[in-house]
Amino acid sequence: MTRLHDMPHEADKADEADDGAKAQAQRGIQSLDSTGALLEALLEAARPLPLGDLARLAGMPAAKAFPHLVSLQKIGLLARDAQGNFFPGPLSLELGLAALQRLSPLREAEAEVAPLVEATGLSVALAVFGPLGPTVVRLEESSRPQHVSLRIGTVLSMVHTAIGRVCAAHQPADTLAGALAMDAIRMEGVQADTVLHGDGALRHDYAARLRQIRADGMDQALGRPVPGINTLAAPVFNHAGQLALVMAVMGSSGSYDTDFAGEVGQLLAASARRVSWRLGAIDTGAGAVPGR
Repeated sequence: MTRLHDMPHEADKADEADDGAKAQAQRGIQSLDSTGALLEALLEAARPLPLGDLARLAGMPAAKAFPHLVSLQKIGLLARDAQGNFFPGPLSLELGLAALQRLSPLREAEAEVAPLVEATGLSVALAVFGPLGPTVVRLEESSRPQHVSLRIGTVLSMVHTAIGRVCAAHQPADTLAGALAMDAIRMEGVQADTVLHGDGALRHDYAARLRQIRADGMDQALGRPVPGINTLAAPVFNHAGQLALVMAVMGSSGSYDTDFAGEVGQLLAASARRVSWRLGAIDTGAGAVPGR
């Protein structure tokens, strides 16, 4: 005879079922792990690939990879060209666009601010190109005493500041002249005719400086606009290759190496590249500017 207290309690059964479900969730579905490896391999290759190459990069036999690829093609995550090469399909594009629409440049950059302050011991600023020009929207000050007069909301010159010049270097040509015409209202601003000809063309020296910034992927301001403060600034791009914001580090003159290839310069560049990557930028190095 089975006694009542020997019979499994319904609550115990439920607990066992929950434990089993949790264990299954943690294990995942092994076949989907293999599918993910194929997708990652295709993304890393950054070009259409035939079955054999894709399977090899994913570390599996072609016979194992093929059923996964067929299923991915059926649901639209992958497509296949006339030569038999696999590439991202329409569903991949839709998912990517949906993810990009949810991105906030400031939110993505925020994750880099505190680590950059800690790693460099310098103040870090984020600026966007707003209606009045390059505008500071985030400032994390270093623990070292510094007389930095920047504040959130400060609008910076596109001529006399590193942050402003980086903004200028990555503006389309058809909007840059109009933006420079307002420079006199900004911190350390200048009259437009010092950098613009009457027809709106950039004067030689300023145009050459902007070209150099694009080539270097960074700019520096030594002792300006704040005397005794050196600044390095780097661009962050979005998925369309447009300037999303500018990241900058600031510190007292002589307190750090301002060479672009120095430790601080490389830390800043790496932070800017990581944010650009999270915003969907494919090529985050120096390159052409839309409209140039």
